[in-house]
Amino acid sequence: MKTKYIDIAKKLLVLLAIGTIGLVGCKKFIDVNENPNNPVTATPNLLLPVVEAGISQLVGNNYQIYGNIWAEYWTQGTASSQYRSLEQYNVTNTAFDGPWNITYRNVLQNAQTIINSTAPNNELTRGIAYILKAYTVQLTTDAYGDIPLTEALNASQFASPHYDPQQLVYDSIFNYIDLGIASLNVPNATSPGEQDMLFGGDIAQWTAFANTLKLRAYLRLSQVDPAKAQAGIEALYTGAATFLTEDATMTFTTTGGNENPLYNEMLGLGRTQNLVASATAVTHLKANRDPRLNKYYDLIPGQDTIAYIPQGSYRSNSGKLVSPPSPLVGGNASAASSAQSAVAPVKLISAAESYFLQAEAAARGWGGTPAQAAALFNSGITTSFTGLGLSEAQATSYIATAADAKLPGNVNGNIRAIITQKYYAMDGFQGFEAWTEWRRTGYPDFLVPSVASIIGAGKVPLRFLYPNSELTTNLNYPGTQTIDTPVWWDK
Repeated sequence: MKTKYIDIAKKLLVLLAIGTIGLVGCKKFIDVNENPNNPVTATPNLLLPVVEAGISQLVGNNYQIYGNIWAEYWTQGTASSQYRSLEQYNVTNTAFDGPWNITYRNVLQNAQTIINSTAPNNELTRGIAYILKAYTVQLTTDAYGDIPLTEALNASQFASPHYDPQQLVYDSIFNYIDLGIASLNVPNATSPGEQDMLFGGDIAQWTAFANTLKLRAYLRLSQVDPAKAQAGIEALYTGAATFLTEDATMTFTTTGGNENPLYNEMLGLGRTQNLVASATAVTHLKANRDPRLNKYYDLIPGQDTIAYIPQGSYRSNSGKLVSPPSPLVGGNASAASSAQSAVAPVKLISAAESYFLQAEAAARGWGGTPAQAAALFNSGITTSFTGLGLSEAQATSYIATAADAKLPGNVNGNIRAIITQKYYAMDGFQGFEAWTEWRRTGYPDFLVPSVASIIGAGKVPLRFLYPNSELTTNLNYPGTQTIDTPVWWDK
């Protein structure tokens, strides 16, 4: 039974990949709750891998591509055209139908089914479902702003759910995390074991994940409601919260449709290398003599340096060979790199991010001292290095010599350095989170508008668009926002 349902999760990744080629979605294959075979009473442990697989598809494909382009790690290749609309900031509502449907009809609906289940000894799996629901809701509201939540996931009563203000959505995120942690602590619950593809049912790891997610969520409010952010973070530290010290990742194989979601997209596009190195990230990595550069990007054959182009300059560089993202991040489309790209992990929260979150909390005086901020900052850098196969000695040398690896000793300067280093650590792996942190803080302060932009001087993407499916079917659709309209916490 256990092997059977893990295979179902693997097959789900195939269907999700097929359904999202070109960032479009398919509903019927992925919506377990539309299965007529009594899905509402499905065993919770058997739905958990479906939820986790759906999240990995969102983070590793849809959000990954938009995020890495808009965070200016990657840009559209010169010899292809798949993502030119992203570079032009000319995306349409229909482009978001796929990820929206995966979010609501697969991930959140099945997480809610687990939460509602009356199966005995289900508390541990319910706790995980609450935490994954919180993670997915934050991902979604950070992308779109106001979203359906209170009336969502109950189509029989609310066929056209109202949208909740983002401020209230964030209150729900904190509540889901608290409910999840409480459920994890119920004794004698049955572990989902291998059905939990993230941590194998490890309560300590899930508690650390939940606390790290809460820290991320409170820091997201740092500009819009600093008092609430501070109080929430101080409560975490008062309660002796543990945080992640290793990556929370989904891992993949080279067979059976269980490959990295970005790699699957590239396969569906005939291995065309649409994604290439952006000058924005590369030039700043080079300026710091950062050895991570050659882990994030591949050399052009016959060259000994990373070739790059300015963001969105595919027309003026027509025919130029440009370095692709490395297979380590799942971004090299070539057949020669397929074995590595296929198994590239999807990072939901990285250990480096965990350390940088803690460093920022300490730098702000909300959870630790300035001395602790410096130690956590260095730990974030070192963990980023070792996670790429580089050595601690290389990290130590970089910290000693790189201009961007210094904390200047004042709050604003320290935050700038922390977020900039977080940006370097997220290259290729956590593009959406890097773009989101730039929206929150303005750091790194070297991002530039794409030269292909058609939306006006100085304007850049600040949100996803609501999907066309909402416009055409939800009677309470709140109206289309322009792509350069900031979300609530973006001040």
